[in-house]
Amino acid sequence: MIRTTLLLAVALFSGSLFSQMTGPVQSLKTTPDQARELASTITVEDMERHLYILADDDMEGRETGEPGQKRAAEYLAKQFAGLGLPAIGENNGYYQRILFTRQKWDNIELKLNGEPLRHLWEYASAPSQNTDRGTTRITELTFLGYGIDDEAYSDYEGKDVSGKHILIFAGEPVGKKGIYHVSGKDTISDWSNNNERKLQIAKEKGVETVFIIDPDFKTNVRNIRQETLDGRMRMAEQSEAERNTANVVYLTPQLARKMMGKAGKKVIKARKKMEKSGRSKSVTVPVNLELTQAKAVKELIGENVLGFVEGSDPVLKDEVLVVSAHYDHIGKRGDNVFNGADDNGSGTTTVLEIAEAFVTAKKQGLGPRRSVLFLLVSGEEKGLLGSEYYASHPVFPLDKTIADINVDMVGRVDDEHADNPEYIYVIGSDRLSSELHLINEHANKEYTQLELDYTYNAEDDPNRYYYRSDHYNFAVKGIPSVFYFNGTHADYHQATDTVDKINFEKMEKIGRLVFHTAWQLANQDRRIEVDVKK
Repeated sequence: MIRTTLLLAVALFSGSLFSQMTGPVQSLKTTPDQARELASTITVEDMERHLYILADDDMEGRETGEPGQKRAAEYLAKQFAGLGLPAIGENNGYYQRILFTRQKWDNIELKLNGEPLRHLWEYASAPSQNTDRGTTRITELTFLGYGIDDEAYSDYEGKDVSGKHILIFAGEPVGKKGIYHVSGKDTISDWSNNNERKLQIAKEKGVETVFIIDPDFKTNVRNIRQETLDGRMRMAEQSEAERNTANVVYLTPQLARKMMGKAGKKVIKARKKMEKSGRSKSVTVPVNLELTQAKAVKELIGENVLGFVEGSDPVLKDEVLVVSAHYDHIGKRGDNVFNGADDNGSGTTTVLEIAEAFVTAKKQGLGPRRSVLFLLVSGEEKGLLGSEYYASHPVFPLDKTIADINVDMVGRVDDEHADNPEYIYVIGSDRLSSELHLINEHANKEYTQLELDYTYNAEDDPNRYYYRSDHYNFAVKGIPSVFYFNGTHADYHQATDTVDKINFEKMEKIGRLVFHTAWQLANQDRRIEVDVKK
């Protein structure tokens, strides 16, 4: 194999640096010896120091949303701050808040003239769009056009609707020749597709409830039906305390006509007039309604912790490599603390050490050329929620994210390798990029000489580990990803997963392998390609 130093000398002599291959991988501007020196900062002693803190009883098993997870997040943020990393998170800190909710109706009921109406057939109301409240008696609705408040057209101008319940049409008014009053064109504005905006305006104006006449009720009710029946945690943009929308009920046109009764003619007349003139007119609609919206809410609020090393190359620094691990675990059960030393205190500790190695490189003027995000996520044990949230709310554009390296359980030895602890399962490296697979193979051959076991990478593997850790939320976005894993053991998800059983020498070697793979990805001239088509 041609050594990198020789290639560098030849390139400098010729007056240009260009992408070359050293064996199966692109050559770098740093030497293998420089990479070894940086990797040597990943040590057993430092790993022990971090893990004994993260897996201590004081962390209470680091369950997402619980005090122990908050203490762990604080510790991790302090480590990144101590390395001198910039605070790129929310509120000039190191956190990205993640928010998931599970909401269901304890009681949803709408009565017209004392007669119960059929939820999801005649009307629909999603728990996630409404504030919990008891029974509300409504004797009057205010028809308010389309519920729009825009410079070009407003249903609210000159009207006081504070404390009232309003009735509006979905969509927006369209005038002669198909020209919409809001956009002034033959195309709709954002108001037609953004009911959330209408509900926010209604809340600002003091409206209690918005009843929306929905001509596409049969189609749109499917999402509400699914939410009503689905008990999973769902990503949310705001907590219940932060809710800034009025309560909402969607109506079939047939039910709306029934509710309006004789006042329906006035509503139709007002609608025609506003579509012709572009000026809104309200109508008072007497009703006899009882609306009950009582719901149960479970909120999960956690923190992803962000450590960022900006790249040194003026062009390549806009590309980002993610190195991830989840730091949460399953908490406590009674008096038993599930410390999660291996799952995933080991991966979290490894990422901290790799971050320190990259910081050392930058201080020495060696790079990295690309930027690196050290992403420590919570919510993994709840269903990969932290990484799902990041992938949906990326701090850096996903199209600039070149790969994710995920470290999840790397401190123990499974039964299959009892006689040879010098191994690691590698999962996903070849699923999207053949080059990522070659880079990891090369790094191992050059630097660590571990047994790379691909058993769990098989597409027909019944354990389906490829789909069960945080890298997967990057892979589904088309981002090449690799997952390092030591396999399960008798202490997996047990109170006996403790630090005294960790093989720190193995962890050190795996940490160095991960570093070398990351170093190659972050420093080669050309970003790795997605070349595997499924």
